[in-house]
Amino acid sequence: MDKLYIDFNCDLGELEDGGLSDSRILPFVTSINIACGYHAGSKEIMERTVSSALKLGCNIGAHPGFPDRENFGRTEMMLSHEEIRRIVRNQLMDLKTICDKYGETIKHVKPYGALYNMAAKDYDISLAVCEGVLDIYDAYDAPIIFGLSGSKTKEAAEGLGLVFAGEVFSDRGYMPDGSLVPRSQDGALVHDEDEIMERVIRMVKDKEVVAIDGNVVPLQADTLCLHGDGEHATIFAGKIRAALEDAGISVVPITKE
Repeated sequence: MDKLYIDFNCDLGELEDGGLSDSRILPFVTSINIACGYHAGSKEIMERTVSSALKLGCNIGAHPGFPDRENFGRTEMMLSHEEIRRIVRNQLMDLKTICDKYGETIKHVKPYGALYNMAAKDYDISLAVCEGVLDIYDAYDAPIIFGLSGSKTKEAAEGLGLVFAGEVFSDRGYMPDGSLVPRSQDGALVHDEDEIMERVIRMVKDKEVVAIDGNVVPLQADTLCLHGDGEHATIFAGKIRAALEDAGISVVPITKE
């Protein structure tokens, strides 16, 4: 059997705790998605997070969301194609400016929250996100696009010549169609530690997950996400990393190759 690999990513730079939670998670992940100031974070927090991540060899990723700090970027906004393209471009540029200062490049772009989930189901929204990236980079040099496994984001990214990575979630429930259970519904979040570990191994090894109705959903598992703002994120980060390695799965930063 071929050796299994997975990138382990986490959303960081979102909390107003001086970076304490982030510092406890960083040693266990291989990629981070940095809030770019619209749904959470600030330029100061972005720079602190970049600096901390580079010391540990983590890949830097941009996490652009809707301009909606009041709802933490988790409420749908009906923006035009050009508006979505613009907010992605502007947030990406803010992070790129900081990374340039450190001689670092942004390795991936992952839409945040409501923008992520809307893009997963809507080709035009995904296209606007990808075009925002291409306003700054050409396709060859552009960061990898992270998106929900089996989503419209894959279609849009690859159609524009961008590299796509299918993302799976350790702590989120799945609908039968492979989308995430809305946070307003029961089953949206998985809290049981044993269940999380079992799901993680199954998603990576078998490329599948059990949806809330009991059906098995196939997945493209290139990168695994843990939400950094979760109640037990600092505990689960280490336990998930250990569970993966105990199962013979190498945890490594994702690359375009």
